[in-house]
Amino acid sequence: MFATATEHAADNEAVRAFKKVKEAELTAALEQLAKDCEEAKRSYRLVCVAGSWQFVTQPEFAPWLKALVGVKARPPRLSQPALETLAILAYRQPITRAEIEQIRGVNVDGVMQTLLERGLVEQAGRAEVVGRPMTYGTTSLFLEYFGLRSLEDLPAADELRKNCRGTAAGARHRRSGLATAPPEQLQLDAEGAVHNAELNP
Repeated sequence: MFATATEHAADNEAVRAFKKVKEAELTAALEQLAKDCEEAKRSYRLVCVAGSWQFVTQPEFAPWLKALVGVKARPPRLSQPALETLAILAYRQPITRAEIEQIRGVNVDGVMQTLLERGLVEQAGRAEVVGRPMTYGTTSLFLEYFGLRSLEDLPAADELRKNCRGTAAGARHRRSGLATAPPEQLQLDAEGAVHNAELNP
């Protein structure tokens, strides 16, 4: 993303100097800025969600923002079957529909259609087996939905077995815009969904 931004920028002295900055240095600077914002206890924070850095307001200011700008209609929460299917897909991607059904033990056509329509899942290619069925993977919107920087931030399977710290019923749709919950809380919701998927395949 950094390279793309500088590649299309105007060719002037300031841009040329900016192009010389290494991505690792830029990331370190952003992480320091995020830490500074947190220590200063500002009304906003800097977070990295789905590989993109963004300023978001602190959750406690949500009532004020709702009063000022109103509440936008949001898609309904994901159902338990949808969360279970999404958890399986997130950890085993790329995966075919038949493989998901084998794990869950039920037909997932309707659930997969919902996940595709919501933009949380996308086609990822074809499996190298007889019939070459379509495989599926998660999208960047999936990372935003759960407040994850990348797939590496998903909790490890052994952590999920040790810690049952939430339920799928607690998982809510939160946009990474104004007044989001902290990423840690979103991750707890994701862990609950995955744990339930393992307990109820």
